[in-house]
Amino acid sequence: MKTYWTIGSTAAIALLMMTGCGSTPSSDTVSGATPDEPVELTYWYAWGDKIGENNENLVAQFNEEHPTIQVTAEFQGTYDELHAKTQAAFAAKDAPEVTQNEIASVETFAKNGMTQSLQPFIDADGLDIEDFNEGLMGNSYVEDEIYALPYLRSTPILYLNTTILEEKGLDPAGPKTWDEFKEYAAVLSEDGTMKGATMPIDIWFYEAFVTQAGGTMIDEDGQPAFNSEAGAEAIDFIKEMYEEGSIKVPTGDVAGDTAKQDFVNGKSGMMLSSTADLTYLMTNAKEQGYEVDTAFMPENKQFGVPTGGANLVMTAGLDEVKQEAAWTFIKWMTDTDQTAYASEFTGYLPSRHSASETEAMQKVYEEVPQYKTAVDQLEYAHERPMVEGYPEVVNALVEEITRAVLQDGTSQDALDNAEKRAEAVLK
Repeated sequence: MKTYWTIGSTAAIALLMMTGCGSTPSSDTVSGATPDEPVELTYWYAWGDKIGENNENLVAQFNEEHPTIQVTAEFQGTYDELHAKTQAAFAAKDAPEVTQNEIASVETFAKNGMTQSLQPFIDADGLDIEDFNEGLMGNSYVEDEIYALPYLRSTPILYLNTTILEEKGLDPAGPKTWDEFKEYAAVLSEDGTMKGATMPIDIWFYEAFVTQAGGTMIDEDGQPAFNSEAGAEAIDFIKEMYEEGSIKVPTGDVAGDTAKQDFVNGKSGMMLSSTADLTYLMTNAKEQGYEVDTAFMPENKQFGVPTGGANLVMTAGLDEVKQEAAWTFIKWMTDTDQTAYASEFTGYLPSRHSASETEAMQKVYEEVPQYKTAVDQLEYAHERPMVEGYPEVVNALVEEITRAVLQDGTSQDALDNAEKRAEAVLK
């Protein structure tokens, strides 16, 4: 999910003071390479600002610690832009050796022969996969082999302007259930000066709502499963609040930005967004004199959230030397110290248990307990659908749900239409 950043994080960890742990099965020195003639790799990544700084900082540190491998980091825009450029570069036989896959795209890239299975490297190296948070590993496997390792990962969480909540007589701990969320939104919107929340029609949130209502998006056979009681309940949850005037539903490419700005400027008291927005939102809150807290997304029949963000992958077709170097880089980027650094620097989740347990992250949790919410919520996290064609399914769903919420449509009409469109794509 896209995030915007303007400053550094609130807890201090010395920039780039990390121990390089990456290695090939035998050595950090790639066979046949020397400091004078290192193996050169290109690494493509998505998103700029604080996320881009993190990528550039880590690559600079890797290059310093690995004189026989030199990596060039290159920014490629959004996930969609990154994926399109990677596909085009692969077809032109000019792909980067290492890139990011937004997690829902991992299977598509693997099954189309664009990425290399990491399983042989993991097995040869004895990499401790159990150290990766199990709630983040679902989008790493394709046909029982690991093709990607978690890197910058997130979940949606609930952000609360606790100053406004207290002024309205609401518990600053926030709503725990859908019904409480509706009640909070109604109270916050009573005088017409603000909305309970600004909530775009976002597939990430919808996936969460469907899970919370006891449903699923795609069944085990890779076919649509959202046309269900749970799928309809998720749409009606949004539609009812919109019709009552307790939430704002922006549309278009800037919908997410609108939601963030409404929350930052006190025009909404609650917001659903990525954990990676925490530093940005807390910084703005401090500047404007109010308090921000975080909470789990409210439960309905159960808690449940999809994960998000990117995994690191190796492109297919590399020679043995390049593979060895690419694996060294991927392993190092996802190791404990680098994971802890990236989490503190950006606000993304620490994808390894050992990273959460580092002194640096424990200090972050102590000083900024809001960071811990998303980590705790991983207990209820699940992977995103990875079937080929799912991006087209997402587009259909978002269009149909938007029409149902903002125009004179029903949730069942939206689901029927989206299912027909999805079946045509998934078949």
